[in-house]
Amino acid sequence: MVNRCSMTGRVIEGSADAVWDDGEWISWEWINGQLHEQELKERYPEADIDLIHIFETLVDDAFNYKQITGRYLPIFGELGELFAEITFGIKRHKPRTQGSDGRLGNDFIEIKTITPEKSKEKVSVKRQGNFNKLLVVKINDDFEFEARMLDRKDMSKGEGKLATVSWSSMKK
Repeated sequence: MVNRCSMTGRVIEGSADAVWDDGEWISWEWINGQLHEQELKERYPEADIDLIHIFETLVDDAFNYKQITGRYLPIFGELGELFAEITFGIKRHKPRTQGSDGRLGNDFIEIKTITPEKSKEKVSVKRQGNFNKLLVVKINDDFEFEARMLDRKDMSKGEGKLATVSWSSMKK
């Protein structure tokens, strides 16, 4: 007779693979998956768990691709926006919507990403954009994410179509 995890149906080789509970085997893999999902829900309480899993998979794939090829996948902008969505609860607009990337409460949010391949930790944003807040997501060489938000009124005044904002000028 083959023992199987009652949650996943996977074969249990022995007690190192699972725990016997209330008349059935439950694999450590399933238990650890449940704990990981609980941690994700605590970290990103407003986010859809499926979207969090997709984000994690994309980050892992981009990291592994860089390790194997020495090149970055051109997906940092999307990763930055996904991070903003799951971390802050931003509701993103449809693709190619002009003026801002999403909405948080009554605020329109413009999201910019500082990628590991950028030599300077600065972003440029169109002054004419329809946004109240700028959210800058920074991704480092280890694919760790950080974000800072800035009210539009706190951006430097100036001329020209673009405003430049440095990471170091933004409050944590």
